[in-house]
Amino acid sequence: MSEFVAVNVSGRNHPSSPSADMSHSHGPVGNTNKSSAIRCDVSMPDGVTPGEVPCGVVETLDVPGYHNWKRFWEFPVALLLAPPALLLAGLLAIMVRWTSPGNGVYSQVRSGRNGKPFTMYKLRSMRIDAESEGIQWCEGERDPRITPLGYWLRKLHLDELPQIINVLRGDMSFCGPRPERPEIVEELEKVIPYYQSRLTIRPGITGFSQINLPADSGTSSVLKKQTLDLEYVENASLLYDFAMVACTALRLIGVPGSIATRLAGLTKKPEDSRFAFYYQDLWNKIEEASAKKS
Repeated sequence: MSEFVAVNVSGRNHPSSPSADMSHSHGPVGNTNKSSAIRCDVSMPDGVTPGEVPCGVVETLDVPGYHNWKRFWEFPVALLLAPPALLLAGLLAIMVRWTSPGNGVYSQVRSGRNGKPFTMYKLRSMRIDAESEGIQWCEGERDPRITPLGYWLRKLHLDELPQIINVLRGDMSFCGPRPERPEIVEELEKVIPYYQSRLTIRPGITGFSQINLPADSGTSSVLKKQTLDLEYVENASLLYDFAMVACTALRLIGVPGSIATRLAGLTKKPEDSRFAFYYQDLWNKIEEASAKKS
C-alpha cells in the first residue's frame, strides 16, 4: 500500500475526533518509533478531489429503536457463549504463542458508538512487528505479515473469539459496522462523506458489509462498505441479526463466505443500496483514476 497522504480539506468545519494519544494499546506491533505513522491507502488518487466532504450524520438516516434494546438479547446470549468461546480462544492463544513470538491475545483501541474509544481484544494473527513501519490495514490473505496459523484464524474468523468480552461489556454488538481505530477514523472523516453515520450504533463482531465485501484496501472499498453499513443501521432487526449470526457460524465451519451469505439471504451489492446515492459517483471516479494510473 502507498503511504497515506491527507486530502486537503482546509476551511471545512471538521468535527473533533478521539485523539491518537488515547491509543496506547498493546497491539501486535508493540512499542515502536514509527507506530504513530498511518500507512493506509485512504487518500484520493491524483485528479480526484472530493470537494467539500460533508460531515456529521446523513439527514435522511432512520435509526430504529431496535439498536437501543437489542442488548437485552445480546447479553444473555453472550453470557451463554462466553465459556466455550473463551476456552477455545485460550487454547488457540497457546497455539499462537507456540508457533510465533509474542502474546497470543492482543488489545487495541477502537472507536465505538458515537466515537467513544474502547479496548478491543483479538487473537494475534500477524507477526509481532506487523506495524513496525506504521498503522496499516491487512492486505488480504496474501499479506506477508500474517503467520501460518494466523491465516486459518482469519479465514475461519476464530481470531475474533475474544471479542465476546466486548459484547458482554457493551462495547460491541454481535452485528454492526466493523470498529476502526481512532487514528484512521480521523482520516476517513476527511474523505468519506457522512462517515460519522456508521458511528451512530455500536460496532459489531460481524456485519452486513463484512460478509458481503472483502477487507478494506483503499478509499473505494471504504466507500462501498459505508454504503452497506448504513443499510444495516437503517434496516437492522432481530431476524436480520439472527440471519447474520447464522451466516457467520456457517463460515466458522468452513462454508465459503459467498455461499453462506447467499444461504442466509443477506447478499446485497453496494450499488443496490439507497445510500449508494451519496457514494457511488465518488467510488467510480476513484476506480477510474486508479485504472488509468495503473
